[in-house]
Amino acid sequence: MELCHRTPLTNICSSYYFARPYLEYGGHGILVFDMDHGHRFVKRIPSAGLDEQGKPMNVKGVAANASTRRLYVTTIKTLMSFDLLTEKLLWEKSYEGGCDRMALAPDGRVMYLPSLEKAHWHVIDALSGDVIEKLVPDSGAHNTVYSLDGKHAYLAGLKSPLLRVTDTRTHTIAREIGPFGNVIRPFTVNSAGTLCFVNVNDLLGFEIGDLRTGKQLHRVEVQGFAKGPVKRHGCPSHGVGLTPDEREIWLTDAPNSRLHIFDATLMPPPQVATIQVRDQPGWITFSIDGRYAYPSTGDVIDTKSRKILTGLTDENGTAVQSEKMVEIDFRNGRPVRAGDQFGLGRARH
Repeated sequence: MELCHRTPLTNICSSYYFARPYLEYGGHGILVFDMDHGHRFVKRIPSAGLDEQGKPMNVKGVAANASTRRLYVTTIKTLMSFDLLTEKLLWEKSYEGGCDRMALAPDGRVMYLPSLEKAHWHVIDALSGDVIEKLVPDSGAHNTVYSLDGKHAYLAGLKSPLLRVTDTRTHTIAREIGPFGNVIRPFTVNSAGTLCFVNVNDLLGFEIGDLRTGKQLHRVEVQGFAKGPVKRHGCPSHGVGLTPDEREIWLTDAPNSRLHIFDATLMPPPQVATIQVRDQPGWITFSIDGRYAYPSTGDVIDTKSRKILTGLTDENGTAVQSEKMVEIDFRNGRPVRAGDQFGLGRARH
C-alpha cells in the first residue's frame, strides 16, 4: 500500500498488488513517497496483517483521516488502525466474514466495512473498531464509497448489478441504483451525489447511473481497442475515476495496458485521449488537487499534459504497483488532510 506525502506527502502502497500475494510489486509494508520531490521513495513502515503462519495476508483497502490522525488498512481477515504521528499500530481486529475495500466517513469516526464477498457490511466505530450495525444486502460485499458530505455510503457487491445507497444517519439502505448491465466492479460518484460511474463485468468501458432516480443512464464503450485476456480481476475495465474537478473520467483498460480519458462535461462522455502505461492497470485515483493521476501500475501522470512523469520504485529500485493508495498532506509534521483511494469527484456546487 502506498502513502503519498505532501510536505512530505504520503502514497501508501499495499503489501500486495491486487488480491493475491504478489510481493514482487513492492513487498510487505506501508511505502511512503514524497509527492513534492518527484515522488521519491521515503521509507517503508513495517505493518502487521500476518496470518497464522506469519505470512502477510492480502491487502484489500486503505483509508485515512487527518483530524483523527488515523490510517486504516484491511486485509482479507482483519482491519488495522495506525497512528499517523507515531506510525504505530494501535489495533488489529478480525470481523465475521473477513474484510474488503472499506470507506471512511469524512470526520473519520465511522467506517463502512464490507465482508470478504459475503452477504453483509459492518458499520464500524472507526476509533475503537467496535461494530455499530450490520447491513445485509446479500450482494457479495466488495467496493464501498462514503460521500464527501457524509450523508451516504455506496455499497457494491460482486454478485449484484445494483448499487445500494445508505442513509448514514440511520445506517439503513435508502435506495438502489440500476440494474446495470452486469455485476458492479469499481465505481465512483460525483460530489453532488447525482451521478455514479461504474465498471461492470465484460465491459471495456463504464456505465452511468442517476443517483436520484435510480436509473441507468448511459453505457459507454471504449472505441478503437478490443477486449482481450487480462491478468487479474477477470474484467477488461477494473478502475474508473473522476478528476477532482469532475471534467474528465479516466478509465482503465487492462487488455491493452492503457488508460482512456473521457470528457465528463458532455453526456454521454466522448472519448478524448489514451495513455499507454507500464503494465495492465486495475485501479485509478488522483491527488486531491487533481494534478496527478495514479493508476495501479505505479505510473505517475500529469493530468494536464497527460504525460507520464515517473514510475514509483522502492528502496531497492523495484517498480512498485498498488491498487491501495492514499494521499496524506502534512504541515509542520502533522496531518492536515487526506485523500481517498477512489477517484471521487470533488467539484464545488
